[in-house]
Amino acid sequence: MSANESSKLIIGVHGLANKPEEKILAEWWEKSMIEGLQKNSSLSVTSLDFLSVHWADFMYPSPDPEPDAYREAKSSDLKYYKDGWMDYIRSRVLDVGGDFLDFIKDKLEMDKTAEKVLKKKLPDLYRYYKEEAIRKELRGRLTKAIIDNRNKRLMLVAHSMGSIIAYDVLRELGRDNPSLSIEHFVTIGSPLGLPHVKHMILKESPIIRTPSIVKKWTNFADRRDPVALDIHLRDDYEENYAGVKVKDDLVMNDWGDINHKSYGYLRTPEFSDVLKTFI
Repeated sequence: MSANESSKLIIGVHGLANKPEEKILAEWWEKSMIEGLQKNSSLSVTSLDFLSVHWADFMYPSPDPEPDAYREAKSSDLKYYKDGWMDYIRSRVLDVGGDFLDFIKDKLEMDKTAEKVLKKKLPDLYRYYKEEAIRKELRGRLTKAIIDNRNKRLMLVAHSMGSIIAYDVLRELGRDNPSLSIEHFVTIGSPLGLPHVKHMILKESPIIRTPSIVKKWTNFADRRDPVALDIHLRDDYEENYAGVKVKDDLVMNDWGDINHKSYGYLRTPEFSDVLKTFI
């Protein structure tokens, strides 16, 4: 490593659907993280070493003219999630359900059904899987960001579909550039546990596991978030050669509606704890 080895960088990858302009979205992500540090950790910072990898501009002709803009939360709304015995029961049921779905997928031609659902409900992800040019461009943007900053300590934060792009890129980099290192891979509101997503991963990799260049992986999910339908990834992804396995952590995303918004995840107390440790 060079003299830059002590420097740190947070790389963010946004999720599904159209977004505001790149500069605005990056600003809102950073504000959300800073707000969380201030309200949850009493840590006053004015800025973060943060780089946003923006890809919505490649999928949409113009930025979202009426985005769901960042707004501050009431301090009382930012709460730790309290795990209970029902969470253990739910995790077991969901894990069994996921294994069952994987088992019967081929029998019931669930891949075809999943494609129809993706095309209708999640067109960005459908196009990502169907169009090679899109996969190449979206992965290429993140790959460049990581390689350009390879001499820094990196935290990669990926939301929603962005976590799929990030996972695919990290697996590729592990094969092509094994000397690279991601200190902490953080997924928020991730659909990586869905059977169809895992099926697509297996088309490129012989095993579903933690990417080899990842030193730590934390998955944050709100159990009310329909995109993160499988909120526990630990039984879906094997540990990597260094023994690194995904750690699941339930949170309370305060951003109403479907509790999926990135800003809500980025200011949860659990995320703030991870961020404070990194910076």
